[in-house]
This record gives sequence, C-alpha cells and structure tokens, in this order.
Amino acid sequence: MWNGIQAAPEDAILGLTEAFKKDPRFAKVNLGVGIYKNDDEQTPILESVRIAEKRIFEHQNTKSYMPIAGEAAYGEEVQKMIFGALCSRSATIHTPGGTGALRVASDVLAKFGHKTIWVSNPTWANHNNIFEASGMTVKTYPYYNASTKDLDAEGFFAALEKIPSGDCVLLHACCHNPSGVDLSAGQWKQVAQIARKNGWIALVDFAYQGLGDGLVEDRIGVETLLAGGTDFFIASSFSKNFGLYRERTGALTAVSSTPENAAVAMSHLMAAARVLYSNPPAHGGMIVTTILKDAELSNLWKSELNAMRDRIAQARAALAEGLTQRGVPMDCSFMTRQKGMFSFSGLSKDQVSFLRQEKAIYIVGSGRINVAGLTHGNMGYICDAVAEAMNR
Repeated sequence: MWNGIQAAPEDAILGLTEAFKKDPRFAKVNLGVGIYKNDDEQTPILESVRIAEKRIFEHQNTKSYMPIAGEAAYGEEVQKMIFGALCSRSATIHTPGGTGALRVASDVLAKFGHKTIWVSNPTWANHNNIFEASGMTVKTYPYYNASTKDLDAEGFFAALEKIPSGDCVLLHACCHNPSGVDLSAGQWKQVAQIARKNGWIALVDFAYQGLGDGLVEDRIGVETLLAGGTDFFIASSFSKNFGLYRERTGALTAVSSTPENAAVAMSHLMAAARVLYSNPPAHGGMIVTTILKDAELSNLWKSELNAMRDRIAQARAALAEGLTQRGVPMDCSFMTRQKGMFSFSGLSKDQVSFLRQEKAIYIVGSGRINVAGLTHGNMGYICDAVAEAMNR
C-alpha cells in the first residue's frame, strides 16, 4: 500500500533529537526538545518519585484496567493543584500526557460545533497537528513582538475582541512555549472579561505549572477564568514538573457553570477518551496521587520543583551574561524576563543552521532554546558559538 507514498515529514522537535543522536561529533548539545536536565546533563528521577514508586510496588495488587476517567483520587488531587481546592463545577479525567488532554478537548469541542480554534503566533509546534486531526480549523492571533521581545499587547487584545462567539481560544497558562513571555495578572483579567463578553471558549494549556513563578503563582490565569464564570478547559501535563516524561501523565479538566453541567461534561470527556485510548495508563497517575496525598512527600516534591525552577533561572541569567560579555549585537536582558524552560533567542534560521552544522548545537528552527539544557559544562561553549553565529 505504500508504493508511491512519500514519507511523512519529521516532527520539528523530535526529529531534531533523532538527528542529534545520529551526529557522531563528541562535543554536541541538544537545546531543542523541552526536557529538563540537571547540571550533569541528566534528566533526573525525582527523589519524591522514587519513594512513591517504591510504595506503589510494595502495595499494588492488581494490573486491571483503570476507569476511563482514571481514579477519582487523581482527579481530586489535580483539581487541588490547579485551583487550590476542589471545584464542584468542574470534571477532571486522567489522560495520556498533556497531548492526550488536548486531543480529548479538541474532539469534544468539534463534536459540539466549536470547530475553529485560535492559537498564539507563535505556539508549540504540535498544537496545530492535534487540533487539525480533530477536524478543527486553526487560526492565529498575535502574541509575540519580535522587536520588543515581549507581548504584543495591542495586537493580542484587539484580536481577542474580534473572535466570534462559539470559537475556541488556546491560551498558555504560564511559561509560554516557545516565547517564555507570560500574561500579567491584569492582562488575565482582561482576557477573562473579553471571553465572558464575547462568548468564546478558552482552552488553557497548563504544561509547566510550578516552573514559572511557583505552583500557586502560576495558576493566576485559571483562577481568573474560574472567577469570571465562563466555561473553559484546562489541559495539564506532569511531564515537566514531576519529571514523568515517559509515563505520559496528564489530565483534562472541563469547567462549567454548575455541578450538574460538570456531570454532563464528564460523560462526554469519558466518551471521547473511550474512542481514543479507552483507559489511561496507571503508573504515572499513581505516582502523582501518592505524592500529592502525602504531606511529607508533597513537601519534598515541592522543594525539588523549586530547585528545578531556580536552576533554570540561573541558566537564563548565565546565558544573558555570557552573551553580553562576548559583545553580541543584542540586548540580552529580555532572556531573564522570560519564564519557564524556553527562550525565544532571536537567532535567525541561518544562525541556527550554522550552529547545527558547524558547532553541533541543535536548536529549533524558530530560534527557541531549551534553557533547561544549559549547564556549567556547556555554557561557555554555547555562548562562544552563539556569539560567533551572531557576529558573522
């Protein structure tokens, strides 16, 4: 059946990792895929996760299917994490990662006629693929101002005002991917007011809770939308903040106007999940539940999460300082204002190509750098190479 059919294009980010693995050069650095690394260039297993896994293996007595929505305790702990408390007018299901949550949300939205979704320019490369696979039409709204390296506030709010009732708007809760530019508390209030006034539905991608300003601080967006009284969705991922990349652990939460509507929403989330993957994978969800339900383990995890966030901030500062010291033709202070794992570096496609071909430094074509991949060991080499690329 494959005669005459062209190979599918490589994923813009994961394909970069495959090319990196095949590169025979010893001095090579992967700053493409969004994976946290410690200063030894390893993606660690958190100690809180190790302890939780040990408890699970000691007490687990079945390998039967999980419920379609996942265990009730998991949904409760997720709601406490994203809202600060249980929310009676919301429904939460356990999904295979944040990607699974986005896909379930897009299937449900499309099923009920919400077939146009607006995403930020730029956004995570896989967003468009997920929504288009559900039959949705993807449109973009302005978000990043390349000149100021900050939010294009005028263009952003003007676009939101024009989005018609019934459409959906994808918003990044924190640590915007790829720009690292987040909305302020006041700007979130404006977003919530526009959504309520114009009747469009928000889908909030919450992939990095705790890696921006903190677990509580990073939920300002969902708290503001919740207070606004509109229906919206939240796609959560625990790949980054729990380090559960290969466990594919996520959640989808639908917020409605009443507890009765939340029950209706839950039935349709489960129906969509049943078609897509039937039941969620157990292990990652059990880890998250075990940690969040135990005060001592939860405190240990929070301290580990804080340490990850601090290391990323330090890497940002070191990158900005290192490039400034090397006299690059750019004010690098914007890098320290960005939040989360990524920095929109300002590198051109030609400069990105030079770094890959000549220096074995792999960066996404847009110039997005995974700051969490910067270490004391590679910082000098990267700063030297980026400065050479910018000064050529």
